Amino acid sequence: MTAPFRFPRFFVTSPQPCPYLPGRQERKVFTELSGPDATELNDALGRIGFRRSQSVAYRPSCAGCAACVSVRVIASQFQPNATQRKLMRRHADLDVSACRPWATDEQYQLLRRYLAARHPGGGMVGMDEMDYADMVEQSPVNSVIVEYREPGTGGMPGRLVGCCLTDRQADGLSMIYSFFDTDQDVRPGLGNFIILDHIARAREASLPYVYLGYWVKGSARMAYKTRYRPIEMLGPRGWTLLEEE
Repeated sequence: MTAPFRFPRFFVTSPQPCPYLPGRQERKVFTELSGPDATELNDALGRIGFRRSQSVAYRPSCAGCAACVSVRVIASQFQPNATQRKLMRRHADLDVSACRPWATDEQYQLLRRYLAARHPGGGMVGMDEMDYADMVEQSPVNSVIVEYREPGTGGMPGRLVGCCLTDRQADGLSMIYSFFDTDQDVRPGLGNFIILDHIARAREASLPYVYLGYWVKGSARMAYKTRYRPIEMLGPRGWTLLEEE
């Protein structure tokens, strides 16, 4: 006999300073992902705007604010623009592999350089090796870490220049967290290339969407997410196309 579905219990965090909009407070609602229903629950919650972090699914629940909007690229309809095609050609030499979610020191050192360059005052800067291992390995669902390497020589793997922790959901790929070499002289636009690669991966797997997390209108840090068209946003009427401005 099949065990009955276990409905989750939800909790709310205490208000904290918003990392995207100065002067505002953020609050999150979350639930634990565990047991035999973890994958099914994560898929269902992902469709209504939740994100995964280790064994927890969460979404913003801020009093008087709805600025954080879930967005997803329609992979089957995506057509790269001229800039995106140029990035795809520029980084076509990279060796890309999807590995089991296992943390390595090489990944951690790349993450440290990325955070120092892009998010020096962010909350993740203080992560140590154990924190990083928990972020990657504590997944109750189908997850991989996609590695991006420069071509190797002499049978040895090339330099690691990018990583993305990715969940495979029933209807798409969810990019949980990506980090990469930020040297624009050596590998310009690498973060954008990682998104383009995930769109291609979703299409190859016949998955309709690539989930990019939350977009905040007016936040310069989030503007890049709207460059991938067509893209849908989650609102009161469900998922609808985000129109060009």
